[in-house]
Formats: sequence, C-alpha cells, structure tokens
Amino acid sequence: MHRKHTKTIQIGDKIIGGGNPILIQSMTNTRTEDVAATVGQIRRLEAAGCEIIRCTVPNMEAALAFREIKKQISIPLVADVHFDSKMAIAAMENGADKIRINPGNIGGRDKVADVVKAAKERNIPIRVGVNSGSLEKELVEKYGGVTAEGIVESALDKVRMIEDLGYDRLVISIKSSDVMMCIKAHEILAGQTDYPLHVGITESGTLLSGNLKSGIGLGVILYQGIGDTIRVSLTGDPVEEVRSAKLLLRTMGLRRGGIEVVSCPTCGRTKIDLIGLANQVERMVADIPLDLKVAVMGCAVNGPGEAKEADIGIAGGIGEGLLIKKGEIIRKVPESELLSVLRDELLHWEDNSTGES
Repeated sequence: MHRKHTKTIQIGDKIIGGGNPILIQSMTNTRTEDVAATVGQIRRLEAAGCEIIRCTVPNMEAALAFREIKKQISIPLVADVHFDSKMAIAAMENGADKIRINPGNIGGRDKVADVVKAAKERNIPIRVGVNSGSLEKELVEKYGGVTAEGIVESALDKVRMIEDLGYDRLVISIKSSDVMMCIKAHEILAGQTDYPLHVGITESGTLLSGNLKSGIGLGVILYQGIGDTIRVSLTGDPVEEVRSAKLLLRTMGLRRGGIEVVSCPTCGRTKIDLIGLANQVERMVADIPLDLKVAVMGCAVNGPGEAKEADIGIAGGIGEGLLIKKGEIIRKVPESELLSVLRDELLHWEDNSTGES
C-alpha cells in the first residue's frame, strides 16, 4: 500500500501529511461551553487513543471556553464553525490549533478573508470541509444531482478562494453518507491536489451500520494510499469512534500496537459462553499495551489448531477451558477462571512468554 504524498501541515504539536502516520480524530458531543464535561470527555478520548479532537463552536461562550479546555488537555484542539466568522476568529484567539469551516456558509468572501487573516497571523491551519448535503445549487444542476465530481469541484473552489487570499496551510475534507460516492470523490480529489486529506464517511449511522459503512469506505480509500487523518463517525459514544479507527488502521497494517482479539463464530460444539467471553476479553485487553494476537475459541476440536497463529489463546470445553500458547496446550483451567488466568498471563507476558508462569 503506497501512501500518496501530500504537503505536511502542523496542527498543535502533531504533523500530518508527507507520509507521517495517519492520525485518529473524533469530535465531542458535549456542550462545548460546559468546560468540565467537555474536558472529561476529551480525556477519555485521549486515553482511548484519540490524537486530534474537534469541538463545535455554535456561540461566543463556546469560543471563549476554548481557552480553559486547551489548558486541561494534551491533544490538538480543532474548532468546528458554521455560519459566523466571528466565532472562528474568537476560537483562534482562545487557542484553537486548527479551524474547520465551510467557506460557502461562513458569510461571503469578505468574511472568509477575515477568518484567513486571523489564521495567517497565528499560523493556524484551516480545514476546508464540504459535505454532500450542503452542495451548492449550481453544482447540483451542473452535474444533474449530487455527485462525486460536484463535491470535488465545490471543495477545490473553496481551496482556490483561500489560496487567492494568500494562504495555503490547508487540510481538505469531503464527506458523504453515500459510501460509493465518497470513495469516488476521494479518488478524484487525490488526483487533483496535494493538500492533506481528512477522510470519513459522514452520518454513517449507529454502531453496526456506522462501523460497517466506515470500514468499507475508509478501507477502500486508505488502501489506495489516500488519507492523512481519519474519523469513524458513529451515532454513539465518541470513544467507540476511536476504538473502531484504531482497529481499522491496525487491520490494514497502517498501525502497530494493541492486542488483536480473534474469536470463532460459535457452532453446535460450543460448550462455553463464547460470545460473552470474547466480548469480555476484548474489553479486558483494551488497556494492556502489548502488540499481540489473542484467540478465543469455542471448543477443543479446532481451538488449538486455529489458535496456532495467535500468541496466546483460550479454548472452551464443558465447564473448563484450555490455555494455549503458539498452538501448544499449556494447561486446563476452570471456566470461571479463564478470563483472570488470561489477563494474568498478558500482564506478565515478558516474564512468562517462554513457558508456564
């Protein structure tokens, strides 16, 4: 997978583009002006692996809150602004590391110029964001509906407007809830610009549909080497977005680290609560900083063999299970102790990875 070369842009203490690692973004769903709630959520997101966070700025109180929020977090803070250039400028004055605007809804060229001037003075990058839902009427008419080509033209028009104002510290994002349209739009855009791209499938839906649509859309886009930051948009706790994004990047070989859990789909041979156990294992390993594969298997027939590819695994029996390392059965464990034994093995991995602890 060859990464497409893009310009490098600094956002706070992070650098994106130019082949740097793809960074994970999310967005808070608290009221931004509620500093305690917003900071609390950002800290949970940081702990989960979020690397850039965006907060909405719908009013001046939210813009002013940026100053306090910024002091209490350690990842770059992005202001999401619509319709009012004053909010964008106030957010920058209060510490935003980057602003996200759609120049088409910020109030005309003069207002865009005001925002660009403030960004330029502070060297703050601007993310130019265009959603298929807000595509200009003339482009909808030109292309006979909302199309990938129309989305790209809209985004590049906005980019040129900002370039004409003498600024090029830009990141582009084009989003659509139509996965195939979104893929096509990114393919077209990547061939026409070298600005870094923030990629995501917008309004993708709940945990199930959102993860599936994002996995397909982002998977295809990233496989082509397109994308410098990502967000998995989900209707739910933003922490789930970060967990999904980490798994997506790891699955595609774009990131290492973290424990990968593999589990069999269950069948009539399963004599153990495998579904409950696999979910417990996935939650349990989330905070263990190892780069390993853990297998959770439902029976002793295929368990040891299927677990050969894993570093460590457990396979269920009747009221008991097997602890397996590199395909070798280490010992039998009562079902009630499987989870705690596995956790103990992982916590002492360096000590006991060559044999039984």
